[in-house]
Amino acid sequence: MGGMGDASFILAINMSVAGLLAATFLLISLYDNAHRSARWIALAYGLGLVYSLMEFAIAAVPDSMLLSTLGYASFLAALAALAVGIARHYEVKPPWATIAVVFTVSVAVQVYAQTLPRELILRNMLWQTPYAIMQALSLVGLLRSRNHGPLDLTLGFVLSLSALHFLGKPLLAASTGGPGQATQDYLGTTYALFSQSLGSVFALSVALLTLAVYVRTMLADATVRSETDPLSGLLNRRGFEEHAEALMHAMGRTRRPVSLIIADIDFFKSVNDTYGHDAGDRVIAEFAAAMRDVAGDQHPMGRIGGEEFAIAPGGTELQTARLIAEGIRVAFAQKVIAGLPGGDRCTASFGVAQWRDDETYGELVRRADRALYDAKNAGRDCVRTAPPGRRPPETPQIGKERRSRR
Repeated sequence: MGGMGDASFILAINMSVAGLLAATFLLISLYDNAHRSARWIALAYGLGLVYSLMEFAIAAVPDSMLLSTLGYASFLAALAALAVGIARHYEVKPPWATIAVVFTVSVAVQVYAQTLPRELILRNMLWQTPYAIMQALSLVGLLRSRNHGPLDLTLGFVLSLSALHFLGKPLLAASTGGPGQATQDYLGTTYALFSQSLGSVFALSVALLTLAVYVRTMLADATVRSETDPLSGLLNRRGFEEHAEALMHAMGRTRRPVSLIIADIDFFKSVNDTYGHDAGDRVIAEFAAAMRDVAGDQHPMGRIGGEEFAIAPGGTELQTARLIAEGIRVAFAQKVIAGLPGGDRCTASFGVAQWRDDETYGELVRRADRALYDAKNAGRDCVRTAPPGRRPPETPQIGKERRSRR
């Protein structure tokens, strides 16, 4: 009875842990629609809870083929739901056809396996191999993803060990005296104690690593949202400064050039006053689109003020950066913007500077800002560059002076 007590105690713990994990992943899925894949993980651990309940029911009802089949199917379905959830989290199409075939064939084979002697290794192999295959499908979904960090690889390693441990269970059963003479004897066997313990270790390890993967993704999403301007979809001022400074450090280590382009939409206040803020919002969005179309997404781009924008093209010298600015200027001037009369077009002015090794980010901004001021003075809708050796006066009035001339 001591063995039955030990295995039953572990099974009861498994039920509690499975319930908590199901609730945790369900809350993650409800927190943000971007994490809907967590619903499948929650379903997996919910079915794990059902499986544990079925094990107790099997022990209470002698030789019930129906209960054994339902218990087997619930655990196999839990592993299938886990495979779907992991695939969807890594933005990979779940192997629906494979899962359906494995599940259907395995349940049918399991019904046949119940007619075989319980101590037969073949019976246990037929019982455990589908579990291993379904667990391996989770690993396949993870490996099909393009991005693998250390945490993802660790999860993949544990999934592979979990799949292998199912294949090793028939040998474990043979070496520990077998799963018992009848289904109700299972929880009293040494095999049940070891099997439930191993299953708990791997299930909990997979759960904690999967949870860590979701938490990492949620934190990354929160970081992106905190540094993204919602109207333009570009970095906000703080996000742009952080990315630009990081780029300068990276380029500085390899002695590659970095330039800074600062842009300002001409007469933006009059657009808002004349056509309304909705039209002004569309102007902002169209300018951001022009930036992406010309510069691509490989460079930090941000909306650093109401109608002010910036790009930090890495590995780009002054003249190349000027060409990028000219391309954006022309593309934006040609755009037809909803809410503005057909003949009206918006324009922008640009200041460009190339980073010098001896200056800070703030100094680079001031030189580009001064070049932008020169573009405003030259009549707007043009690009001006800051000479590499030129140091602008240290005056905070530059921005105010420029705004007064819009």
